[in-house]
Amino acid sequence: MTIKTPLFTLGPATLVTAAFIGPGTVISASLAGANYGYALLWAVLFSVFATMILQEMAARLGIVTGQGLGENIRGLFKQPWLKYPLIILIIAAVVVGNSAYQAGNISGASMGADALWQHSWPVTALRQQGLANPWAILIGLIAVAILWQRSYSLIERCLIGLVLMMSLAFLLTLFLSKPDYKALLTGLFIPTLPAGALLSVIALVGTTVVPYSLFLHTAASAHKWRGSNIPKQQQLALSDADIRTAIPLGGLISIAILSTAAAAFFGREQTISNAVDLAQSLQPLAGAAAVWLMAAGLLAAGVSSAITAPLAAAYALNGLIPLSKAQFRACWLIIIVIGVVLSSVGIKPLAVIWFAQVANGILLPVISLTLLLAVNSAIMAEYRNTLRQNVVATAVWLLTLLLSGRSLYLAIIA
Repeated sequence: MTIKTPLFTLGPATLVTAAFIGPGTVISASLAGANYGYALLWAVLFSVFATMILQEMAARLGIVTGQGLGENIRGLFKQPWLKYPLIILIIAAVVVGNSAYQAGNISGASMGADALWQHSWPVTALRQQGLANPWAILIGLIAVAILWQRSYSLIERCLIGLVLMMSLAFLLTLFLSKPDYKALLTGLFIPTLPAGALLSVIALVGTTVVPYSLFLHTAASAHKWRGSNIPKQQQLALSDADIRTAIPLGGLISIAILSTAAAAFFGREQTISNAVDLAQSLQPLAGAAAVWLMAAGLLAAGVSSAITAPLAAAYALNGLIPLSKAQFRACWLIIIVIGVVLSSVGIKPLAVIWFAQVANGILLPVISLTLLLAVNSAIMAEYRNTLRQNVVATAVWLLTLLLSGRSLYLAIIA
């Protein structure tokens, strides 16, 4: 059986885009644009390239082995002294960490919803009853309703819809904000580092290159192609087309957010603390439509991350400690509930977030190296990395060490 392989398509890599274009990315890109104009756009472009390299290896591992990254880790490391500390680290970083970050995902989506419908009667009534964030319950229920179906195709379609909604919203917002296109292109292709901008560069890359996306993409790719009659080589070609569509689309969204913030804030006597500030500041510059579009994009970004974060945690745990269907569902459900409760009452679990930052800072280079070892192992047969792929992947791994150092510095020293 042969099929024509398209140049571009959307599939499992869309889950990765939906995961990294969340409230954290929106805030990081907004602050970078507001503080440094278009100067740091090259960092977004670089982060897209690094993400594509890692995610291609993750997808190829899932397709060839038919297993997620967690299962491959268990098979790759037989020594208990090495395997069990790694399992504990992954559980701490991905499962516990995503539980803490889920509150931020839901809160980010809630800010977008509030900007759109803050004066609606149910929201006002619930706030009068002392509920800090009434939107959290609705957003949590949406995530539960989608994941409860246990249908990969449904999840993929929903996330494709959210990614396309984000793309349309943020790109139209950029157009309405009338950016300086010459400065935009210069920032993309001529790297510069303004004074004090190093941490912003690392933040832009760090919100895009994240460890839990590797678990998500490997498991999603294995699930999509398991039992397929399509030849393996064509499965990989379709996966490559998916990666070169979905990941750059996410980068385009980040570029649009950063450039919009640059047009709205850079060089002006205004400050920005979150994406809602950016949305509201657009009204005199680009009209009410831009405010609505920005808020809609933030809502879609938060909802997409609120779906992918608990799913990635469940996939990671299932790979390390095989779960029944009921246990798998309970894992992601608990993470959603934690996020809803924390966001609803306005509590920020600072100690847990600090712990998650430390664990993720350690995990990213460890998992990236593990992935590199896995795609060079005998189980990959003729689909192992080429020399060129190993050179590029090693360079990206060195980048993950830099990101790790940044996370640990901010969590422990700063």
